[in-house]
Parts: sequence; structure tokens; C-alpha cells
Amino acid sequence: MAKNKSKKGAKKTSKPAEPQVKTEKIEKVEAVKTEEVKAEKEEKVTTVIASEGKKCGNPFKGFFAAKHDKSENILTVFKTPRIWGAVIGEVIGTMMLSMFFLAVGLYQPLYLVFAMLAATAITYKLSGAHLNPAITVGMMASRRISAIRGVLYILAQVLGAWLGLLILNAFISAGGAATELPKMTEVASEDFWVVSMVEFFGAALLGYVFCRAQDYKKNPLAIAAIIGTGACMVYLFVVLISSSFLGLQNNFMINPAIALMYQILPTGGENFGELFGQTMLALCTYCIFPMVGAVIGFTFSDIAKKLVGECCCEDCCCKK
Repeated sequence: MAKNKSKKGAKKTSKPAEPQVKTEKIEKVEAVKTEEVKAEKEEKVTTVIASEGKKCGNPFKGFFAAKHDKSENILTVFKTPRIWGAVIGEVIGTMMLSMFFLAVGLYQPLYLVFAMLAATAITYKLSGAHLNPAITVGMMASRRISAIRGVLYILAQVLGAWLGLLILNAFISAGGAATELPKMTEVASEDFWVVSMVEFFGAALLGYVFCRAQDYKKNPLAIAAIIGTGACMVYLFVVLISSSFLGLQNNFMINPAIALMYQILPTGGENFGELFGQTMLALCTYCIFPMVGAVIGFTFSDIAKKLVGECCCEDCCCKK
């Protein structure tokens, strides 16, 4: 009987060890499951990274993709009042620049910096502060703005430049001054290609500067500083080329809207054919070539940005 009791006591004392064994087994199973889950997550992350790497393998994927609101077109752009605020901003900003250029000219670098800084800073939040049809064409070509918005901006810029001319002319007339508004040197047929290349090269540099400044969208003051100082550098460089090496004076503007206010278009000629030819010559030099140059500047900026991978996952490359 004593033996039986001792056996029963032994059995009773050995039972509490069973939950510990089960707990250890459960912990082992859970640890294995946790490791398996971690391994699965790591595999998924590796797969995602690999797929993204394949997508971004071509740096020019999505190069021509639209970077603006795709729903914006001629039927939808007028549904919100924002477009009118942008147009007003372009009118006032270009008017300020027009008055400055017509009153001071391009040969005052310090004034030029402050004028560009002020016009860009007060206009950027409204419209992006293009203030130049060549820049707007570059933005349209790189698909940063829609075609209808670009057309409205160009019309606003021409209107703003014209208002600047009227206001400045009114002040001059009211003051009784005999000073005439400045005029650009008329483009002769023998100087056509030289002046056109100066306009083209200057607009290409200006477009490159403006496009690079777009990386600082969250800081309008930084954009104003980049555009203001960059534009001043471009103008000074073009002044140096045209005056020191080409022997040309007051023959460029790198802004089609303001160039028109400098009375680049002829007002008379011996016959209609000569008048038409001179008009086309002036339009090509001061409007067409700067616009093409700005497109080239935007394109080179985007190519450089793609090659260094800055916009690989921003401009519709990895998101599609």
C-alpha cells in the first residue's frame, strides 16, 4: 500500500511539468512562424525593389509623359477661377518687367537682378511666374502645363507688356520730357543669323535655368533667387558676346512679348513684299528663335535630371 501511495504521489508531482513542455513547444512554433513571416516580407520587399529597378532601368521612361493635370483642357480650364488669378499674375508681372526694360534697359545688371527677383517672387504663387512667351512655350513643350493654359499665358504676357508700354509712355508724356522710348537696332539681312543665334543661345540658357529652378517649388524665394540671378547671368553673358565679340549693340531681348514693345516690327516699306519680308525677319529673330531655344533648354535640363535619377519616381516613371 505504501508503494502504491508513493507511485500515486510521484504521478501527481510529475503532472505540473507537462504545461512547461507545451509552452516551450508553442514558443518554438511561434518563433518559426515569425521567422517565416519575416522571410516572406523580405522576399516581397526584394521583389518590389527588383520590379521597380526594372521599371527604372530605362532612365527616359515617361520622359514625354504629361506632368500637368490631364483633365485640364479648353472645356474644363474655365470652370474654376484659378486660371483667371494666374492670368492676372502674368499680366501684372510682365507689365512690371516691360516697364523696367523700357525705362532702364539691359545694361544695368544690379537693377536687373532686383527686377527679376521682385517680379518672380510676387507672381510665382499665382501662375508660376513665366513672364516670357519663350518660357511658356518651353513649359508647354515639356508638358508641364496644358496647351490652353500656355496660350492664355502668352496672351496675358503680350497684354502685360503692352500695358507697361502705355503706362511708361503716359508718364513720359505727362512729364513733358522729350525722351523717346528706346528702340532695338533693326535686324538687317546680313546680321540675321548672328542676332538670331544670340537670341537662340540666350533663350536656351534661360530655359535651362528656369527648368532647374522648378525643383524648389515649395520655396518661392529660392525660385525667385535662382531665376533672378540666373537671368542676370544669361543677359550679362549675351551682352558680353554681342558687344565684345560681335560688335552689336542693343539688338537682343530674349523675351518676345517685351521685344514687340521695342517696336521690332517695321511700320513701312517701299512695297508690301519688302514690308512683309522685314516683318517675318523680325518675328523669326525675336519670337521664333527664342521659343525654340527655350524648348532646347528645357529638354537638356530634363535629360540631365533623368540621367541622374532625380525624377525616376516622380515624373510618372515608377508610378505607372
